[in-house]
Amino acid sequence: MSEITLKGNKIHTSGSLPSKGSEAKSFELTTPELGTKSLEDFKGKKLVLNIFPSVDTGVCAQSVRTFNEKAAQMDNTSVLCISRDLPFAQNRFCAAEGIENVEMLSDFNTGKFGEDYGVTITDGPMKGLHSRAVVVLDENHKVVHAEQVPEITEEPDYEAAINSFS
Repeated sequence: MSEITLKGNKIHTSGSLPSKGSEAKSFELTTPELGTKSLEDFKGKKLVLNIFPSVDTGVCAQSVRTFNEKAAQMDNTSVLCISRDLPFAQNRFCAAEGIENVEMLSDFNTGKFGEDYGVTITDGPMKGLHSRAVVVLDENHKVVHAEQVPEITEEPDYEAAINSFS
């Protein structure tokens, strides 16, 4: 369990992020078109898992926009933006914002991803949603960077995530 804050108030997550050097846990998430994507679908690609509570909040939306800009400059890398939002909300956001360089994926139906990656919020007003975190995987899907953002209203360290590939 990790302790984070929401506007300075303590809340907790269901576990801890995967440790650097560990193998990423397999997952299956829902696409905005109601299909599924799994970790195996990204075999041989580097991945940035941008995990957040809801694309309908300012900081979460900004993280998607920022990673969308940065993803256009990264070779052999996919940025997966993962939340418990309904796929329809993710699709609406991307259409309205012109988001084309990241993939939106939803954990709305089971929450298994959140549990497996230790990011499910277990108490407070956002209970059941994902915390704000970034997990970066190399092309063999080993963890090279993991950041649990300590204050959920703050943005992740984008540069640390991107620079973890070098």
